[in-house]
Amino acid sequence: MNEIYDFLKNAGTFYLATVNGNEPEVRPFGAVAVFEGKLYIVTNNKKEVYKQMKENHTIAISGMSKGKWIRVKGQVEEDTRREARVAMMEENTVSLSKMYTVDDNLMTVFKFVNGSGTVYSFTEEPVTFLF
Repeated sequence: MNEIYDFLKNAGTFYLATVNGNEPEVRPFGAVAVFEGKLYIVTNNKKEVYKQMKENHTIAISGMSKGKWIRVKGQVEEDTRREARVAMMEENTVSLSKMYTVDDNLMTVFKFVNGSGTVYSFTEEPVTFLF
């Protein structure tokens, strides 16, 4: 899982896909953290992406870094604990502090409860990590 986290951090921007009914939705994300051994992402609980992840827990992420790309897929669940939001904020203070505070009742985090990430390139065999 640390390999997936490192890849996403190095990518800076990655793209998160959800399902809206039977239509795919993709949008850019940039904050990721590891807390209690789980990979976390953050969003605003007023956004459509929040509603979509609550309704269908299966998501996918894709990003590029240094000539390679990653595809992550799995199931997420919301973690409503303050400690999880604090961990996310501490890991991403520069980007998140412009949008959220830990106790603003907007910032919410989701953790991957299971999934996989595969790193691809044009010159090497794909490497898959399960978590």
